[in-house]
Amino acid sequence: MNLFRISWSNLKDKPLSSFLSGLLMTFGITIISLLLLLNKQLDDQFRKNIKGIDMVLGAKGSPLQLILASIYQIDSPTGNIPLDEAERLTRNPMIKTAIPLSMGDNYQSFRIVGTNKKYLDHFGATIAQGKLFDKALETVIGPRVAAVTGLKLGDTFSGSHGLDKDGDVHADTKYKVVGILSPTNTVADQLIVTPLSSVWAIHEHHEEHEEGHHDEEAQPAGPTIGGPAADAAEEPGEPREITSMLIKFRNPLGMMLARGINSNSKLQAALPNIEINRLFSLLGVGVETLRGLAIVIMLISGISVFVSLYNSLKERRYEMALMLSMGATRAQLFGMLLLEGLVLALIGFILGILLSRVGLWLFSSSVSSEYHYNLAAFGILPEEWVLLGVAILIGLLAAALPALGVYRMNISRTLAEE
Repeated sequence: MNLFRISWSNLKDKPLSSFLSGLLMTFGITIISLLLLLNKQLDDQFRKNIKGIDMVLGAKGSPLQLILASIYQIDSPTGNIPLDEAERLTRNPMIKTAIPLSMGDNYQSFRIVGTNKKYLDHFGATIAQGKLFDKALETVIGPRVAAVTGLKLGDTFSGSHGLDKDGDVHADTKYKVVGILSPTNTVADQLIVTPLSSVWAIHEHHEEHEEGHHDEEAQPAGPTIGGPAADAAEEPGEPREITSMLIKFRNPLGMMLARGINSNSKLQAALPNIEINRLFSLLGVGVETLRGLAIVIMLISGISVFVSLYNSLKERRYEMALMLSMGATRAQLFGMLLLEGLVLALIGFILGILLSRVGLWLFSSSVSSEYHYNLAAFGILPEEWVLLGVAILIGLLAAALPALGVYRMNISRTLAEE
């Protein structure tokens, strides 16, 4: 007697009931699996990019906004700060490294970041093609930038003012691609990196153009690499400004600097670990609520399996009594009913895992188009094997309760009643 074939036939005999039980199990597993995947991907991205950054120095405002803009490149900066003031504060012996950042332009929504080689070293980004920039208006681009925009070595392009791709284009000044970075799976993959002098040159030229210091028709073509704009960036003039500084301490005692900076200067010192933990704690409330809802759905699925098999047992009493009279054992019938619960649980798990990957792909596509982060990692998580065990347990328990009725069945009375 093939118990699996009989169990499958019994499930097909009640398609609506079986479908409802499997659907509830699928929904519960889909929600939990998707939450596990998103939590893992977001946590990996946040922790990987924040590693080695103990403090962010920037303009007064929201500390979380400063961190999101300076580290993750997913928010607007809080403003600019004087470079000389930032350098003065970072001369403290407790500070090991201070990496300046200057932002404000983009190319096809990919951010152009003015900084130095330490920034690339921090993320472990190496040059895959070409060379590192060594003068103004030269850039190295992340692999995702190259893939999406089609930029390659030697190409020139004009940035757009602001972080919106629809901003005013600096059409008369052009950057040149001199290098393409190797993939690091960090924020560096989606950035256009250039020297600080490039950003100053571009915006000085833009301000002069806006103020009418040069007649538009008499202006020569845009400056080339190392041309007038680049030279102007190196000349003394108005105090230079940057967006922020990424700081690493020599030891944990450096954390005390943040309070002093916030109290005694016009700048703001934000501590990434504290702010990101606060962000995750706020998100955690919603995640836990959804996870609780998914568990309730799975329990309801178990109840549905129980009711379905209980009703099925009552309807098939004569059939089972007949099977017992023909030599089947009660243990075999008990196992057959358990198989029905197990099959529903496995179907729900498989479909739930597949649907969660579809959901992750859709979410990743949305995030990728908006922020250029890739969250599409579809591997099975260790927690999902635990989820499989829970699904099987629910299915078996839901089937075992009505299946116990097989041991209380009176064969002769059941056959006589029919």
